[in-house]
Amino acid sequence: MSAGKTKKLISRIARFWKVWAGIAGLTIVILWTAGACTRKVAPGEVEHLPGKPLPAEAVLIVTSNEMVSSRIDVVGTVASEEKIHLSARMPAYIKEVFVSAGDSVKAGQLLIALDDREINEQFAAANAALNQAETEFNRTRRLFETEATTEQALDAAESAFKSARANVDRIKVMLTYARITSPIDGMVTDRRVEAGDLANPGQVLLAVYDPDNMRLEAPVPVRLLDKLPRSRVVDVVLDGMPGVIKGRVREIVGEVDPMSRTQKVKIHLEEIGGTALPGTFGRVWVEEEPHPAVLLPVEAVYRVGQLEYVQIVRRDRILRRLVKTGQAYGDRIEIISGLRAGQTVLENPIF
Repeated sequence: MSAGKTKKLISRIARFWKVWAGIAGLTIVILWTAGACTRKVAPGEVEHLPGKPLPAEAVLIVTSNEMVSSRIDVVGTVASEEKIHLSARMPAYIKEVFVSAGDSVKAGQLLIALDDREINEQFAAANAALNQAETEFNRTRRLFETEATTEQALDAAESAFKSARANVDRIKVMLTYARITSPIDGMVTDRRVEAGDLANPGQVLLAVYDPDNMRLEAPVPVRLLDKLPRSRVVDVVLDGMPGVIKGRVREIVGEVDPMSRTQKVKIHLEEIGGTALPGTFGRVWVEEEPHPAVLLPVEAVYRVGQLEYVQIVRRDRILRRLVKTGQAYGDRIEIISGLRAGQTVLENPIF
């Protein structure tokens, strides 16, 4: 065999050897990863304990059912029991406004002055007509006494005199309409006009309310109305005011709202000293019949986002349990769902 052919044969054998070597190596890798080269372990169970171990110093609580009277809070709005809307009784331009919203006023205090120039002119003309009618009536009466005129003329002169006097009295009353005064001691609210505005009859210009005579108006569900009879003293909480305020049920509106199935209850607020403003948000507490409930200390419940949890103890292990809380009773809170009586709970959760 020539040297050239021998070299070609050796080169061909080398190429085939590399291919077969690669195939053999890949086969070994596949068998290795498949576990063919290691000793197999039979399947079985590995012991795993859920939760965390219970520390020796942990404080435990065994839950139980307790009879509690839950309270339902009904929201309402503060309003004055005496609020008066002051309006114009004649068309006139506003000359001056003497008060602003929030000012304290006294009964009879001038609040708004209307332009009364036209009425004064009418009053002057009416006075002149009255003087003329009076003079004519007196002259006719003297003539009648001397039988120089008829009784019919005397009656006509007397009628004209009385008509002129009534017209003067009418204009005097209209002059009082130009001065709008406060009817009560109170506070100004809802000022709606400024000097120079045109006031029309019936148009509300401002309002005055009595800050010492306030009430809470609350829409109460019909099923709770028997808990709020008239004269019942209830607890009321107002925004911006500390503590609990006593209120007395004064009135229950005799009409049911068909949409919300509620009736408006008006509760007089006692001893608030004029500190509550109209429109203040408030709550009145209504107690329902006692029922069994599971109560836990507030610190035993913790939050993760919007979820509430407690930590229960089972076989010396601490497990997390999702719960739903209800009303608070002092430093304890009702557990509505997630726990039952007889379970053990960690008082101070461990993280």
